[in-house]
Order: sequence, then C-alpha cells, then structure tokens
Amino acid sequence: MVAIALIAGLCSCAHRDSRAPAAGAGATTRALRSKVGTIVVIYAENRAFDNLYGNFPGAHGLSEVVGPDGRPLPGYVPQIDRDGSVLPVLPPTWSGVTAPGINPVVTQVQSAGLPNAPFSIEDAFTAQANATLSTSTITRDLWHRFFEHQMQIDGGKNDGYAAWSDAGGLAMGHYDYRRSALYSLAKDFVLADNFFQGAFGGSFLNHQYLICACAPEYPEASTVKAKPSIAILERDSAGHFLPRLKLARNAKGSALDGPPSFAKSGNIAPPNYFGDGRFYAVNTMQPPYQPSGNTPAADDAGFLYADRDNATTLPAQTAATIGDALDAKHVNWVWYSGAWDAALADGRRPPSKTRSVIYAPDSPGGNPNFQPHHQPFNFYARFDPVAHPEQRAAHLKDYGELLAAVAAGRLPAVAFYKPQGNVNQHAGNASVAEGDAHIAELVAKLRASPQWSHMVIVITYDEFGGAWDHVAPPQGDLLGPGARIPALIISPLVKRGTVDHTQYDTESILRLITRRFDLDVLPGITARDQGLAAHGAPPMGDLTDALDLRR
Repeated sequence: MVAIALIAGLCSCAHRDSRAPAAGAGATTRALRSKVGTIVVIYAENRAFDNLYGNFPGAHGLSEVVGPDGRPLPGYVPQIDRDGSVLPVLPPTWSGVTAPGINPVVTQVQSAGLPNAPFSIEDAFTAQANATLSTSTITRDLWHRFFEHQMQIDGGKNDGYAAWSDAGGLAMGHYDYRRSALYSLAKDFVLADNFFQGAFGGSFLNHQYLICACAPEYPEASTVKAKPSIAILERDSAGHFLPRLKLARNAKGSALDGPPSFAKSGNIAPPNYFGDGRFYAVNTMQPPYQPSGNTPAADDAGFLYADRDNATTLPAQTAATIGDALDAKHVNWVWYSGAWDAALADGRRPPSKTRSVIYAPDSPGGNPNFQPHHQPFNFYARFDPVAHPEQRAAHLKDYGELLAAVAAGRLPAVAFYKPQGNVNQHAGNASVAEGDAHIAELVAKLRASPQWSHMVIVITYDEFGGAWDHVAPPQGDLLGPGARIPALIISPLVKRGTVDHTQYDTESILRLITRRFDLDVLPGITARDQGLAAHGAPPMGDLTDALDLRR
C-alpha cells in the first residue's frame, strides 16, 4: 500500500478533482480565506529541533531525555555502534569540530571521549581544548544524505546518528539558543515542536519536496551518457532493497575507529526502489539551467545551460508543483533568493572562468556562497531560459526585489525566500547567529509592511543537517518524513505565545497554501496521507491549528 501511494506522489500528474481541507472544517476554511492574504515561507538550513530549541519552555525538548546536569535520563536511547552494541563514549568529531580557518579551534583529538549523551556545543570542549564556542562559531558540516539519514533514524530509535555520521560525535551537539532573535520571536508567536522534514536526507531533495511533495526523476539513469551515481543498497532475503547502504570492503567496524564508508552512496536511488521501475534523485544534483553548480558546456554560446554531459546535471523536470497549482487559480507567487541576480551573471561566465558567487565563499561564512541546488524551480522545464524567459522573470527573483515588494506593500500572495549560503545557518557555511540576525531583520521588515495585518510567515528549515533529535519521526512513505526540525509561525493571526504540538511536516506548508487558495491537491500530499494511514498515523496538519481565526 505504501509503495502504491508513493508512486502516486512521484508521478507527474496532479489530481484535478480533489480539495485540501477535511470535511467539517468549513468555518476555518472560510475564515482562512477571508483573513489571510499573504503567505511568506522563509526556508533556512540544516538544523534539528533539539539542536536549537531543545530547551524551549513548553516544548518536547531535551529535558525529556537528559537532566539539568546533562546526564541521560531513562528516556534517552543511547547511541549504538555499527554492530548494534552501545557505544561506551561518543566517537571523536572527525576532522575537528570547527570549520577550517575558524577560531577558536577544536581539533579531532580534543573532541574525543565525550559521554554517550547529548551535549552543549558551547561548553563540551572547554576542558580539553580551552575553547568555549557559541552560536557565532562555524562548525564543520555533517552528512545529511537520504540513506544515511534512515540508518541514523534506525526505525525510530534515533540511535544511529553518531555511528553513521562522517562527523562522529558532533551529531549529538546542541546550542543554548535562548538569547537569539528567532527564539524571542518563537516565544512571542508560535513554535511548532512536532514538525518534521518532508523527505529523508539533505537540502536538494527537501527543496524539491517543498514545491512538489515529490522526488525528481532521472529517466534511464543507468544508460544515459552522463551516467550519474546510483546507490548500492543492502537487500532482504527476498531480494527487496533495504534503506541501508552496503558497506565498503574496507569499512571500519566501529564508529570509534573512523567515519563510515560505503560501496556507493550515490545521488540516485536504485531502479524500482520506489516500486515503479524508475530512477529518482535523492541526493544533491545540479539544475540544468544557470545558475548551476555545473558550468556551461563549451558549445553553449549563450552560457544559459549547465553542461548536460556532467553526471550531476539533472534533466529538466515536469512534475506538477505548487507553482503550477497557484497559476491554475491565477494566484501570484514568487521564489526569492539571496544573490540570485549575482549568481545569474556568475553562472553565465565561460566554463574556463573561475566563479566568484556560486559555491564560492572566500572562507566559511564568506559572501555570498550562492548554492544552486537550493533553487528547486530552476530544475523545471517550465523555467527553461530560452523557451520560457517570461516565467523566469515573473517567478524567480532576487532578495533585493523581495525587500522592495515588502516596503511597497506589493508582495505576491505566496512568497518563498531562500537566504544565500553565508546567512542560512548551514553548518560549515554559516554560523547560527549570523543567519538568525538576517532572518530576524527580514521578519521586522515584514511586520512593518502594509500587508502585515493579513500575513502569515512560516520560518522553517529544509532538514536536520546531520544533527540528532530525540523525537522519532512518524512512519509515512518511502520518501519520509525525516527528522524533527524547528518551525515558527509568525502572524497577527496566531495563538500568540504558544507551542503547537500538532503533527506537521514540510508539505504542511503546501497544505496551508492549498487550503487558503482552494488549489488542486498535489499527488505527493495524497501519497503522504496514504503512507501515514498505512502505519496507523493521522495525516499531517496544515498549520491552521497555530492560527486564531475567530478574531
């Protein structure tokens, strides 16, 4: 049943005869449509809920698994080694805790020997490294990949984070976020503490999931000229794929001896993993149009396209997206990106030229470090720069245009905003604090906008960034949901000063947009409902539980 449901979510056709809200919710729907005029989605990067909000008052947080002294409580499930035994201590943070060039330095050796428990990133290394870190410190990046993530979740026990991370023990770290601007906004408005990333794994897939509740397809991936990497998985006794990567022959048996290694942790799931005989991209691929992480082909005179012969260039996608659904109802929408205009110019440089914007930080936290795999609409045929330049101009815009629209009170009905890499809170690229300040500054401008009285802002994260969380995700379909992540709902219409315990995931944002604007339901939303139901779980909410629409 789950496989059948997922095929529906992965296919390219939308359901044209279904509507979003459940029966009996007519009054809420009418109020939503009369009171909410603008929905703004701010999509930050790579933070699990406990990583930032584990100490938030009234939330399901770290106090459920560790005491005030940091010692584990009976509710804590200890991290296990690769053979299933309990780790006596956490593994070192391989290659060191802090990103290269960042001070203070905490080395791999200085990170060793931490107890098997969650720990404060700020204080855990003070004794051995004489270093106190903060939310302004840029740490090293951690794996956040599709199959590795499922091995870390381990059927809901969440006990494989340290063993199956390339960063070792750092996966168990968390911050004291109480002095941050976003934490203050969460206390003043609504923090959702049961919100999960829509798909397992990393940023590329979860950005796709945000707009289509689906995984992108790579037709005939095993036979094309630009043959992409296909993951090698373990199988059960019947020959069916398991969501576990096959280990490399020389893989280290214990997480205490080194990071894991696999036969192939590819970007494409094996054929028929999802039950329909097709190939789907589950880890980072690049857009077929500039700006892309892949340079133009040498024979591309206009430098508008990414090199199609590069194995990580994804063919143009045609699945139905939330943009298509909005257009069908003549609802204006825009995807705004930090450094979009600069990246467009950078992407159109000749292949021989070094790029200065795309994946080009001068150092960790460097400006602007535009990341093309965070631009999901740029993977779609509808935004082909030659065939559909008008679509690009209408719907893909720079952060500067977002600020101008906010100030003038002319934001579209639905606005997505993606911060550029040095201010998106992604470990290895940005500090928590700098991204916090950037997003809070934008929220202040939105609250000063003429449209504020009818606005709902959703601030969330694409995925967990490799960081542990103690709450097991509900079982859905073969795409997800994955780890619990923070989500803030900010609006004059929210139940202010509350923690919303409703079960949500990334496509809950699509549910809200769909319900507000009476859109056709994307097939992936239906697939997620069916997957949850198959495991006895309720459907995801649509964020209206966070709103007080009786005013």
